[in-house]
Amino acid sequence: MINLKLLEFFESFLTEKRKNLFKTVLENRTRHFTVVLEDIYQPHNASAVVRTCDIFGVQDIYTIENKYNNKVSRHVAKGSQKWLNHFRYKSDGDNTKECLSNLKSKGYQIIATTPHNDSCLLQNFDVSKKSAFVFGVEAAGVSDYVLENADGFLKIPMVGFTESLNISVAAAIILQDVTTKLRKSELEWQLSAEEKEILYFDWVKKSIKNAAKIEERFYVNL
Repeated sequence: MINLKLLEFFESFLTEKRKNLFKTVLENRTRHFTVVLEDIYQPHNASAVVRTCDIFGVQDIYTIENKYNNKVSRHVAKGSQKWLNHFRYKSDGDNTKECLSNLKSKGYQIIATTPHNDSCLLQNFDVSKKSAFVFGVEAAGVSDYVLENADGFLKIPMVGFTESLNISVAAAIILQDVTTKLRKSELEWQLSAEEKEILYFDWVKKSIKNAAKIEERFYVNL
């Protein structure tokens, strides 16, 4: 539950331009699609995907860290990580299984991005279902577990000699295509009013230096 008085107090530290920007961006955020990064060990690639998610309005990103820790390069991400919800699976257990099970429980179909089988071509992909796009490392691709438990497969049409794209490029191409189709559709793809309110509060708070101390002062002065 958002403390509206506290939100109003925090808002007093922001310009109208900043507050309006948050509200505009929130109108274009979605959880209809999400992205899963499985064992991406190159920080620049993972960070570029984070930036791509922000650009195309995908609010949530999931990382599976079985072998490698996922690190975000601030230089590459350009601060975009600050505005997204990041869910990390990095315990000693079966992180891939846990992540996919959680996503399926939330109503997502698991879509493995891979060029190595009879995948659906990007231009033919049905955007009507909630989808989690899983990206693996270059060359090796997604794990066998993902391939065996995916609800579908997706590939980008290629006509050259090379069989694969850099993961950050592939993510950008896919997200640009599916989010464009989504916004042209009549689907209910936007966040709920409650989700927008929660994110707005979070973004406002993140924009204020020493927000914790300011919040403490707010409650002392009540």
